[in-house]
Amino acid sequence: MTGASQERWLLGALGGSSARWNVLAQQAFFAELDLGSGSSRQFNMDAWDGYWAARRRILDYIATRRVRNPVVLTGDVHANWANDVLRNFDDPDSRVVAAEFVGTSISSGGDGSDQRLETQRIRARNPHVRFFNGQRGYVRCHVTPERWRTDYRVVPYVSRRGAPVSTRATFVVEAGRPGLQRAGGGRAPSAAATSSEVEGDRARAQRRADE
Repeated sequence: MTGASQERWLLGALGGSSARWNVLAQQAFFAELDLGSGSSRQFNMDAWDGYWAARRRILDYIATRRVRNPVVLTGDVHANWANDVLRNFDDPDSRVVAAEFVGTSISSGGDGSDQRLETQRIRARNPHVRFFNGQRGYVRCHVTPERWRTDYRVVPYVSRRGAPVSTRATFVVEAGRPGLQRAGGGRAPSAAATSSEVEGDRARAQRRADE
């Protein structure tokens, strides 16, 4: 995902940073996301799950060097997610070392829905995933020296004009405490509650495009 020289640059910058908040703005889902069922595990290899060793080196470095307040900002998957980033995803009791905020698309993907048929199952398999929403919108971040607040702003539709915007969920990260804290948000405004779309559909479409 990074390559040797870019990884050295990244780790060197993190290790030498004196910033209160260290932000990794990047393009692919960073936390582990097991999409399987039963005893079978399944991962999207286009995300960081396909670059397990590189992610482990970055997380080990953040943990051992005590990088201050790392926050990952992510796009790509056309949905809203909020994740606790664990040092070791194979251990559910592993230390939380960062927060990840994944922002949805502004318009692509149609009106969307609040949840998907698979949402409950995926969150049960991935307890570090703290939030999901499949609507269109944007992520608003308000940062002070003491805390980072992220508001997930969504609209009920993009297929016609005049959609009202509202805050679906708010999460806070306190400086010095990397775990996510839910701080507010309401129900999806006049949106379809659940769609039949699944995360695997997006991954399969990406593989077809790559071919």
